[in-house]
Amino acid sequence: MSRAAFLALLSLLAMAHSATALPRTGGMSMEGRGPVSLQLVQMPIFDVYIDGYGREVVVDSRTGEIVEIRPPRRVTRPQPLEVPERDSRIYDFSDPRDIERYRREREVELGRREPPPVSEEFRDDFNGPPDIYPEAPIAREEPSYGIERDTVRRAPLDDPSGEQIGENPNESTNNEFAAVPEPNSQEGSDSILEPGPLQTLPGGSGITVPMARGASEEVAKFQVLLDRAGASPGVIDGQIGDNVNKAIEAYEEITGQKLKTYDKKWIEEQLEATGGPAFVEYTITVQDAAGPYVASIPEDYGEKAQLDHLGFTSVSEALAERFHMDENYLKALNPGANFNRPGTIIRVVNPGTPVKTEVKRLVADKSRKQLLAYDADDRLVAVYPATIGSADTPSPTGIHAVSRVALDPNYTYNPKVNFKQGNNDKILTLPPGPNGPVGSVWIALDKPTYGVHGTPEPSKIGKTSSHGCVRLTNWDAQELANLVKPGVTVEFVD
Repeated sequence: MSRAAFLALLSLLAMAHSATALPRTGGMSMEGRGPVSLQLVQMPIFDVYIDGYGREVVVDSRTGEIVEIRPPRRVTRPQPLEVPERDSRIYDFSDPRDIERYRREREVELGRREPPPVSEEFRDDFNGPPDIYPEAPIAREEPSYGIERDTVRRAPLDDPSGEQIGENPNESTNNEFAAVPEPNSQEGSDSILEPGPLQTLPGGSGITVPMARGASEEVAKFQVLLDRAGASPGVIDGQIGDNVNKAIEAYEEITGQKLKTYDKKWIEEQLEATGGPAFVEYTITVQDAAGPYVASIPEDYGEKAQLDHLGFTSVSEALAERFHMDENYLKALNPGANFNRPGTIIRVVNPGTPVKTEVKRLVADKSRKQLLAYDADDRLVAVYPATIGSADTPSPTGIHAVSRVALDPNYTYNPKVNFKQGNNDKILTLPPGPNGPVGSVWIALDKPTYGVHGTPEPSKIGKTSSHGCVRLTNWDAQELANLVKPGVTVEFVD
């Protein structure tokens, strides 16, 4: 045997011995921690083993300490079109299977084990590698070899409202979540959020309306139609609510026809017949931007009394009231618009012209939270959502009459006659303005301190309580002020 062949044989024997031996671990053994490991690579500093779970175990060859455990890797090999035959005596010592094959065959040659029976199951004819390495065996618990790892545990998320969600989702008491578009909603739709399925109004009216999950321009369109017909929905905000539902019923009584909320073509035809499209463009003017505006409106009446005017606080608030809109809805229709810059073009609703028919009597319906207006022929001509009294400060009973009408009035606060606000125990005169306690209109009744008036918070009409008066949106109160005069009766019904 030549010297070169002898050295090559010694190199093979050394590699085979390294492949079958476990490293010294300085008293720390991998025995008993899982299936027998196979040494894959030996380097001057680290030894890398493949354990019975397919993981790579990196061991410091000097100290015997396990420094890393790597998860098993799935290796996909491309399927060759043709694999040439190879010499069975050639081994690839980077392949664990060849290392194992060499060990078996070497032990057979040395007489240490019987040759395996020849069968298709055990043939190693290399007719092509498998598509993927075989899966590592599944164990109940993989050994950690003494390496501690942090565990990430899931915890329940909090409800957006701040309430803790229990295991039972039906236990949640807050359903006010942000609306999301339906999966089949189309890009470029004219709806901010599409309405949901149809809902029948209470009371057996047979009228159906879309159940809006959020602001919808389709809902806003028939809110505009209601507003033009005298069946006020309150603020136009693109959402279905009690005020809109009751206005739809009033629309049928006023016009003699049902509002076909489900028929878009019919809605468009009615809009064209009553004043044009529901939405129009508006250019913010220099006067709009100039105001004047108030920086903020204090809650305390004593502080309010020190101001010169209880006006609007922003251009968007002033324009929302002019166009009978909810301020947030106006902003949603015009994302990114600069309301403070003259020349800015925005989209607004087109509410049409006010009712002109003279009113002879009013009915304040406490249970329905509505103020109904009738003409000389006792025909219903206008209906307004209203806040009428409260349990602590109830509204009057019986029939009363309008005594006077005041536009943009001052407000006299008298804690001895009315309610007490904060720590204010003296008579105060609050300046006029749409953000005053009675808004921009005061329709006094013959019962002292009671009347019909506007509000600084139009979106809360019909949803809160008052100090005994009949509270409307400012624009509804302004319309009504032009329809009544002293002597018109106001009947309060439960």
